Amino acid sequence: LLVKYLTNNGEAMNVLVLVGSTRAASYNARMAEAVVAALPAHVAVSRFDLTTLPFYDADADAAGELGEVVDVFRRGVAAADAIVIATPVYNGSMSASVKNAIDTASRPRPGASISGVPVGVVTAASNARAAGVLEHVRLSLRIAGAAPLGRGLVALLGESFDAQGDLVPELRDELAGFVSELLAAADSADAGDQAPAA
Repeated sequence: LLVKYLTNNGEAMNVLVLVGSTRAASYNARMAEAVVAALPAHVAVSRFDLTTLPFYDADADAAGELGEVVDVFRRGVAAADAIVIATPVYNGSMSASVKNAIDTASRPRPGASISGVPVGVVTAASNARAAGVLEHVRLSLRIAGAAPLGRGLVALLGESFDAQGDLVPELRDELAGFVSELLAAADSADAGDQAPAA
């Protein structure tokens, strides 16, 4: 369920990638892979298949009955130095699988696995109004205790992808800035974790 691509550096920064679309030819999956391709070679990448995550149930969670899949997911989130979420836009908001992932990672409290983790959000959508979904995701992430980036990345279908399905050069430049900001946030969060107590 959780696949990790390690580099030779045992202390490599780990970025967890979550795709909120179930479509086989998903443009949001392409967006996620474009982010991965833009990461430096020394960064490790983990992926989790959100279709395997059961719908969050607080009673089952309290009873320890959500199952091993949820444990694996939460461990993956806790081990991540940063997270990338690629979500489609469904009826003006994020997909149910993305919301469920955030809800699951935000519990139990205190000490939720997503607490303090920098998160970058990307989406591929049919029109520019879909940019509002980024704020929906960031709001949920902030409430969950994560540290979402102030910026996101929006790819417009019909404009942002070429005939081969790759991002156009203009968006690749924007993607590079997005990746740099995400890694800087992860580095800053890691430095804060390791700082000695006053």
